Amino acid sequence: MTGQGTATRALTDPAPAVPRFYRVVSRREDTGDTVTVELAEPAGPVPAFAPGQFAMLTALGVGEVPISVSGLGDSGGGRARRLEHTLRAVGAVTRALCAVQPGGLVGVRGPFGTGWDVASAAGRDIVIVAGGIGLAPLRPVVLTALANRSRYGRIVLLAGARTPGDLLYSGELDRWRRDGVEVAVTVDQADSGWSGEVGLVTALIKPAGLAPGNSVAFICGPDVMMLVTADALAALGIPAGRIRVSLERNMRCGAAWCGHCQLGPLLLCRDGPVVGYDRAAALMRVREL
Repeated sequence: MTGQGTATRALTDPAPAVPRFYRVVSRREDTGDTVTVELAEPAGPVPAFAPGQFAMLTALGVGEVPISVSGLGDSGGGRARRLEHTLRAVGAVTRALCAVQPGGLVGVRGPFGTGWDVASAAGRDIVIVAGGIGLAPLRPVVLTALANRSRYGRIVLLAGARTPGDLLYSGELDRWRRDGVEVAVTVDQADSGWSGEVGLVTALIKPAGLAPGNSVAFICGPDVMMLVTADALAALGIPAGRIRVSLERNMRCGAAWCGHCQLGPLLLCRDGPVVGYDRAAALMRVREL
């Protein structure tokens, strides 16, 4: 879905402003403050979300926040698909969403925004760099690439977290390794049981032995992490147009109406969150833009 197509629909159709109620069918605690919930719409199949797009999730009586889709599940028999969202409890709304138990209801609006466009990387190596909770929006990139394994070259995942206890999807990382994903992980602060790398995620780039001329990169994490990582990959030789970042700003309407998510000429709920680094680089360098 293109940004222009999203804008046209948003301006003529009131549906994007009306949440639909989904039921929590499963809930998993990933870390001390992070939860993954699986949502299903009781009335039928969920809309088609592309990897990288987001939904506006409503905690009833509390408020609404934008959360990227971290997975798409099937309810069985090829019937209604389910949405997976990984949430970190950092404010009143996300704390309330994290507390919803199976059987509870969550309001959902979407899909909104641009996707990672994983299919455009066909024939090339996929390089995924995640910082902290940024691994959640990138999880569908891994799953899509593995589901279509013959279409892509190497799948390289470089992930960083504050501590070993903050690392997302630790069990899945092992499974992805067995399925052929080249996974490297680092943490900012080690504990007594950690024997892996310690330091910035950018330190994992050189040892990965990337082929810059044949790679497409997908990056998500804090702004400064994405900027430094994208610069490092560009310096290595990956063209800026083949480096994609997922930008986060104060999204309210999700439908390009309110302007809260403006970043220079972009409205990130429409023109993002996924933006090519050839467009994003200059904007990310403007302090407090």
